Amino acid sequence: MRRVPPPGSLVDVGGFSLHLKCAGSGSPSVVLDAALGASSVSWSLVQPRIAETTRVCSYDRAGFGWSEAGPLPRTAGRVAGELWVLLERAAVRPPFVLVGHSFGGLVMRVFAARYRADTAALVLVDPAHPEDWVRPAPKELAKIDRGVRLCRRGAVAARLGLARAVGSLAAVGAVGAARALVALISRGGLSREDEGILAPVWKLPPEARRPLSQFWTEPRFFEALGSQIESICVSAAETLEASRDGYGDLPLVTISSTDPGDYRLRQQAALAGLSTRGRHVMASASGHWVPLDQPDLVADIVRRVVLELRGESVSEPGY
Repeated sequence: MRRVPPPGSLVDVGGFSLHLKCAGSGSPSVVLDAALGASSVSWSLVQPRIAETTRVCSYDRAGFGWSEAGPLPRTAGRVAGELWVLLERAAVRPPFVLVGHSFGGLVMRVFAARYRADTAALVLVDPAHPEDWVRPAPKELAKIDRGVRLCRRGAVAARLGLARAVGSLAAVGAVGAARALVALISRGGLSREDEGILAPVWKLPPEARRPLSQFWTEPRFFEALGSQIESICVSAAETLEASRDGYGDLPLVTISSTDPGDYRLRQQAALAGLSTRGRHVMASASGHWVPLDQPDLVADIVRRVVLELRGESVSEPGY
């Protein structure tokens, strides 16, 4: 299989390298962190639009995308610390507008609390809510257990070369065949809900999907993902502790999926309430993967935050 070279730079952060891709120019710098099983590729439809306004960087957490494996466990707190080192060594200057999707939202909330002087704003895209995971109910515990088991099987499949076949089928759009092979590898244990970690990448253009076939052939991907899942309770506790005193007057926008239900709406309102400048936006036509369903919405909100921080007039429609 012909490997796709990294579009950005590999930066040593202390014994291993992380992949960072930056575009555009200007301040503040926007930093993008992806969902649980995703990589910088999931920002392919968002990053170019933000780059029209300011510098914007996406990166791959250790074990994902083009990044090397990092130390375990892969908790939100550990990832936030590695991200800070990455930005410093890559000379990405603060202040930062931190944008986190799903699990990336936990990472960015911890980062904002730890490095408040470097943080200009938070944009959380249908973020994971730590309250759901710090003391998970039996249903959530079952999800954690299933996810860890599937990742262990995925790591074995990668070592045996089976994951290479899945990635190759997926990259060329043979989703049905890929699912059939995944069902065999997972012994039928992969549900449609589990597929949501990966399946939305089909919404990306073909050129953005090409690297996926190599990402999913590496045991490091499954090991990192499994560790994130297994450590989710620790990540949730780290996030709650980091935001215990709120975010003061830090600009904070939280974007939810469309019609998420009363429970999620209350969570989104509470999250926005952690800042005196917090606000909640509901996407008009999105599931959980808002950066793929409505990339223009995410980019426009981030650009508006950037312009407001600069004190510039905003001519685009409000949200």
